[in-house]
Amino acid sequence: MKKQFLIAMLLFATSSLFAQQEKPIPLYPKGIPNSKKAPADYVEKIEHGVSYSKVTDPTLTPYFPEKGKANGTAIVICPGGGYSHLAMGHEGADIARKFNEYGVTAFVLKYRLPSDEIMQDKTIGPLQDAQRAIQMVRERAKEWGINPDKVGIIGFSAGGHLASTVITHFNKVVIDNPQNISVRPDFAILGYPVITFGESAHRGSRENLIGKNPSQELIDLYSNEKQVTPQTPMTFIVQAEDDKTVPVQNSLMFYEAMVKNGVKGELHIYQAGGHGFGLNNKTTKDYWFDRAVNWLKQNNFIGE
Repeated sequence: MKKQFLIAMLLFATSSLFAQQEKPIPLYPKGIPNSKKAPADYVEKIEHGVSYSKVTDPTLTPYFPEKGKANGTAIVICPGGGYSHLAMGHEGADIARKFNEYGVTAFVLKYRLPSDEIMQDKTIGPLQDAQRAIQMVRERAKEWGINPDKVGIIGFSAGGHLASTVITHFNKVVIDNPQNISVRPDFAILGYPVITFGESAHRGSRENLIGKNPSQELIDLYSNEKQVTPQTPMTFIVQAEDDKTVPVQNSLMFYEAMVKNGVKGELHIYQAGGHGFGLNNKTTKDYWFDRAVNWLKQNNFIGE
């Protein structure tokens, strides 16, 4: 009897943990823009339950805080993966659940990965999906109990490039927007982000998004340290100095551009941690997410 009780309690706790996750919502129920018919062998692939590739149907999955805990702030999460796959676990669902603990409603974005096989213009495909995610959250803000003036974005690695594109290219709306809803996030968090497509670029992300032989104009356009303006949303950045995948110069250049343009924010560089550590940089007892929460509190996105 005692064993059965413990099993029942475990099942209840497990169901409670995941009860707030809703079903994925299609971004474009009336048809996906900038798309071609996918070849027969271009089929979405999921490995180990968390790594997604060949995405053709982009979605947004809501994660809601416990009842009575939501504070009206929302965040769209862009997992990384070099614009070749999506790390939907440690850079997606895990991040969403952690934000829920602080009353933030989180949305994991399964965005299309740039491909000439399924897109007319692959350079704008991921940006379309990210802008649509911000648009959707604001469209349904009342329904979901969200303050439309407290909608942020977070991205990791290539997802950080996408998030940094969203916060620097918001004046170039690449989706239908008949209600003229703002696609500018109110804040951003960038984790070990790909920023530049210049000398310190992550070559795989660059090639996947803009091709093997891009024009200098295209390189500059998606080198987001060159796109920062005084209107860029406040931004929190975290990376490790010993990152061998995405050089730390990416974060340094973006932060330097923020300072030059008077954009509020914080930059946290750890001496070690490598790339892709998600929530947990195992080389330090410091927890970067605590730093991010303090920053969100300082800027009134999370209450004390």
